[in-house]
Amino acid sequence: MKKIGIREIAKLAGVSPGTVDRALHGRKGITEDTRRRILALAQSVGYTPDLAARALSVGRVPVQVGVSVPREIHHYFDQLVAGLSAEARRFEKLGVEVLYAPTERLGTGHVQKATELLGHNVDLLILTPGDLAGLTPIIDEAESKGIRVICVDTDAPASKRSTVVSVDADVCGRLAAELMAGFLPRGADVVVITGMMDVEDHARKTEGFREMYKSNGGGRTLEVIETHEDEEEAFQKCFTLLSSNSSVAGLYVNTVNCLPVCRAICAAGLAQKVRLITTDLFEEMIPFFERGVISASIDGRPFAQGEIAMRLALDHMINRNPLPKAHYVYPQIVLRSNARVLTGDRS
Repeated sequence: MKKIGIREIAKLAGVSPGTVDRALHGRKGITEDTRRRILALAQSVGYTPDLAARALSVGRVPVQVGVSVPREIHHYFDQLVAGLSAEARRFEKLGVEVLYAPTERLGTGHVQKATELLGHNVDLLILTPGDLAGLTPIIDEAESKGIRVICVDTDAPASKRSTVVSVDADVCGRLAAELMAGFLPRGADVVVITGMMDVEDHARKTEGFREMYKSNGGGRTLEVIETHEDEEEAFQKCFTLLSSNSSVAGLYVNTVNCLPVCRAICAAGLAQKVRLITTDLFEEMIPFFERGVISASIDGRPFAQGEIAMRLALDHMINRNPLPKAHYVYPQIVLRSNARVLTGDRS
């Protein structure tokens, strides 16, 4: 079926294409009655604007988007940045410029980098908020000045940010719990390995897991271990746990920092004895799937998160389309049977 465009709407409304364009994009030169009539007609026929075509129609649109996401853990954030960059490249020749100011890791340097980007007078800011206390007032100030802020990967719910693009963290935790309950005997004890509980994504995954695991007949969630996204800290804490507590039957790692946990399980001689459910997917995980160390993983699709965040940003800046309050990407379950195939599909 042919896509409905501005010319088709103009014919249906009995007006010129220019009048339709003014109505759709909030420009002056038409009456409010005409604007409302055209907008209602466009909605009724399912009109959706094409971002690239709109940008071409108005010529070069100098837009600066500031991006601040962590470098580490690169297995995950490289995919997120790849999604952001892939979408932004479509509009480089139209005057869209992306300024990157990455932090070293989640939880460090966020205030400095966000402030640095705002000092460059960016039009919109995309960031991964790992320091809620420090970033919330900065986000609120930016929004008060008309600079839209999009959180990606995790949220700053107490701030006045415009939107968040992330995996549905509660669904992730619940999926992991349901799988774990199916893998283990009824009443088996488990431990959650996380990054930092003051990160919204980590906290919501943890709570979702604990609630669902208990309701599915699981035993105790013995503890929640914070590793601060540090590989050495994760290895040492997990190895100590497994060496000192023989009742642990399963581990759920709800951040991408799973490799040191895999190594700790192997070093403790518990491969295929302790069930491990991880988060996300990257090539270095494949040997641990094939050796039975990882039973399953809940992939948050970071490339898609980045792509969608940038698409929403540019659609808002160029088309003046409103930002949704939130856009959640649903996760996919990864098992040994599909891990290698899905890794090959990474963009």
